[in-house]
Amino acid sequence: MTILNILHFPDERLRTKAKPVAKVTDKHRILIKNMLETMYDAPGIGLAATQINVHERILVIDISEEKNQPIVLINPEILEKEGDQEFDEGCLSVPGIYETLHRAEKVRVKALDKEGESFEMNAEGLLAVCIQHEMDHLEGTLFVDYLSQLKKQRIRKKLEKQQRSAM
Repeated sequence: MTILNILHFPDERLRTKAKPVAKVTDKHRILIKNMLETMYDAPGIGLAATQINVHERILVIDISEEKNQPIVLINPEILEKEGDQEFDEGCLSVPGIYETLHRAEKVRVKALDKEGESFEMNAEGLLAVCIQHEMDHLEGTLFVDYLSQLKKQRIRKKLEKQQRSAM
């Protein structure tokens, strides 16, 4: 398996809207394994293909403590949203930054699995937040887009400074 490079804000490639997967192939299954490996290595609980510069509607999630319950959503669609919750969110593409956001408390999602089979699932709490967060990536949206311009500019400057000092 391969650890993939995660794009960091303000990289414009994170703004690319992902295209639907027409047919799930072995190439996609290899990509999914690599995405899971990358997410676990980061370490994170979710990763969208957009974050690794692959602009297809694929995301992986694993909120389990043991990191042994991966969820794969291909071409995910939210069918229903219910409630409202506040959650501190972070993002592998915006390292070290955490902000409180409002998201739906419960979601019903329809997607394809890694075999290309259609399924629906209900999610609540952290899983619901994670699904909504990763689906935003597929639309070219980052969690910082929900913040004020001032906060967003501060985050951009902080990350740019970190990137310069890492060189």
